[in-house]
Amino acid sequence: MKLSVKDLTARYSSSNGPVYAVEDVDFDLEDGQSIGIAGESACGKSTLGLSIIRMLSGGKVQGKIVLGDDSILDLSESDFDKKFRWKKISMVFQGAMNTLDPVFTIKDQFIEVLKQHDFDGDIQKTIEDAMHSVSLDSSVLKRYPHELSGGMKQRVVIAMALLLKPRFVIADEPTTALDVLIQAQIVNLLKDLKKQGMSFMLITHDLAILSEIADKIGIMYAGQMVEFGSSYDIYKNPKHPYTQGLLKSIPTLHGDKPSYIKGNPPSLLEPPTECRFIERCPLAIDKCKNLPPKIKTKTGYVQCWLYEDEELT
Repeated sequence: MKLSVKDLTARYSSSNGPVYAVEDVDFDLEDGQSIGIAGESACGKSTLGLSIIRMLSGGKVQGKIVLGDDSILDLSESDFDKKFRWKKISMVFQGAMNTLDPVFTIKDQFIEVLKQHDFDGDIQKTIEDAMHSVSLDSSVLKRYPHELSGGMKQRVVIAMALLLKPRFVIADEPTTALDVLIQAQIVNLLKDLKKQGMSFMLITHDLAILSEIADKIGIMYAGQMVEFGSSYDIYKNPKHPYTQGLLKSIPTLHGDKPSYIKGNPPSLLEPPTECRFIERCPLAIDKCKNLPPKIKTKTGYVQCWLYEDEELT
């Protein structure tokens, strides 16, 4: 099921005025492909995911989101909830391990999800299939959340997202707060699900994880997707100075010492009318005092004046 996002903008209301959390984001994802969304904190990654699944609390979303043949922002809330949410598209939320209710067993919480979405099939088989898909024994269903390890809780939450067999899953920081071995297990789980034909949006700070899972990568900065392309192109030939800076911050066994990007991103209450990275960019030129265009690349685009006169192929 293809996902197409065009001119997606999301804004929150605040006492100080509107917060421009996501602005004019574009990307396409073919059926069975996975996209990684990377960028520093508060750049709009989670807001992008919540906008796609229409669960943005206190915000307004504009633009076009087409899933398959349906423009999901044009659907009524009841139609989207009945036909799409958790059935065709679901989400593993940030801090998901803390979302399990401590006073109910895992099975009871699975049943609650199914009832919420008016499921009328075989409840027991559906739950057991979801548990099997994340390599958990059905005996876990009788336990309470406090009886599970961090990795098991994360698998349970992923299983909940898979209950109604959606084709597209948004996973927001699914490996945060897990130790390295458990992170590896979750990554391998996502790889296995991808082999089964499921599409993912993986939101994370960890560019190393994205290199293992994502077919395409979008780099977010100050609410904008400043670079989008194939995973290979982003890692081997990054174009935007921000993308280059992110990759240079990753420690390697051989090569230069990691570096960091000096400065802070601009406020999204009153985003600048110039390139939002200009104050931190070592390659800034006079034209950067204007918002950059989206320059087409071989597998996506880059928002940077440095490539205005180049045919990027």
